[in-house]
Amino acid sequence: MRNLKGYEKLIFVVNSLMAFALLLSYLLPYLEPEKFAFLSVLSLAVPFLIMINILFLVYWLLKVKRQLLLSLLVLGIGYSYLFSLYKFSSSKNVDDSKNLSVMNYNVRLFNAFNWIDDPNLKQNISSFILDKRPDVLCMQEYRPDAAVDFEGYQKYEHLSGDKVKNGQAILSKFPIVNSGSIEFPNTSNNAIFADIVMHSDTIRVYNVHLQSSKINPKTETLTQETSENLFKRVSTTFKAQQSQAELFLKHKNKCTYQMIICGDFNNTAYSYVYKEIKGDLIDAFVEAGNGFGRTFDFKFFPVRIDFVLVDDQFDINSFKTFDVKYSDHYPIMAKVKLK
Repeated sequence: MRNLKGYEKLIFVVNSLMAFALLLSYLLPYLEPEKFAFLSVLSLAVPFLIMINILFLVYWLLKVKRQLLLSLLVLGIGYSYLFSLYKFSSSKNVDDSKNLSVMNYNVRLFNAFNWIDDPNLKQNISSFILDKRPDVLCMQEYRPDAAVDFEGYQKYEHLSGDKVKNGQAILSKFPIVNSGSIEFPNTSNNAIFADIVMHSDTIRVYNVHLQSSKINPKTETLTQETSENLFKRVSTTFKAQQSQAELFLKHKNKCTYQMIICGDFNNTAYSYVYKEIKGDLIDAFVEAGNGFGRTFDFKFFPVRIDFVLVDDQFDINSFKTFDVKYSDHYPIMAKVKLK
């Protein structure tokens, strides 16, 4: 510190705070939100903390200052977090006929309330899905709409609500032989499942939609809300997510089939609920994705809150995030193959 100029000392103080916050975030997947609600909110900021520490590292490297060791050490301790944020392409070239393509998409009620100014949006979603033709499609915030074409699919949907019926849906090109819903109390969120017969194998597909913190990504909306109210609302949401994840896990742990879990967790890969739901499953993005894997349209930094998780009986051959703005989420698709 003695060899630093005045402004450099201030920069290093900020660097130290950001490094400590990132180091603290490494504990978040192991801290129950019901007991550490305030700290759990930090999981949403982990992508920002990683990027800001990388910038500090580059800054001190260009200055040829040993202060670079602080961020370098903290980033090194949590190197696995870097691969959850950004992946270099690792998809494989395989015969598509041997793959099962699985898409997850929060469709935001097919723009029922015109959040996006696009009169052709429903037709665009139909065209997109018919072009990609996933074998299995899991949708959150789904509502029946005759303008969206799902011809050629079997469907299981679970809807609630009075004025606008909405919920979750699983569509499959293969026969669905069993299905059901795991109800979460005092919310329209839930998890559903479908047992699908693919050739001679039966696999279970879960579609999980955890409680939303209803963070509006628009700058003007965020600045109008006090940090105290924001933290309180998000921490309450994370407590609800923990309870919902526990209900889901009770059901999941009884399943004897090979399993694929899709969903909008409304939380990041650095959270307690992600760690609990993932368990020993494999994150398709981490295995075969590329880039930031952003799944939610948040302006400030990339946020990945939608997932495809598979058990170890599947090989993951590719993963893609599609940059189409028909919702506040981006669709993701993995191609997997039973071993």
